[in-house]
Amino acid sequence: MTDPITCPECEGTRGILLGDLFLTCTFCGGLGRVGGADEPAERGGRPPGGPPPAWEHRVWSDPWIAEQLGCRFCLGSKTVTHIKAGMLVTLPCRCADD
Repeated sequence: MTDPITCPECEGTRGILLGDLFLTCTFCGGLGRVGGADEPAERGGRPPGGPPPAWEHRVWSDPWIAEQLGCRFCLGSKTVTHIKAGMLVTLPCRCADD
């Protein structure tokens, strides 16, 4: 562990505002600082107190839901969209090969 410092990714702003949508910084988990107890490596990469990823949601334990939606990542659309390095990237889902 290190002493807490301002997050180098968001520079302490805790995320980015896109219109009305606020996206939390994935590096610091929306805290605006890293180090000490807030070190990303200590948290295992998941933001503190944040919800689990959608594909780990408890709704997938319901067999009817899992059957109706199909893939947990794309929900049957066969594409996954992600923001990477400030660009919106759409790629085929891994279930599209099936």
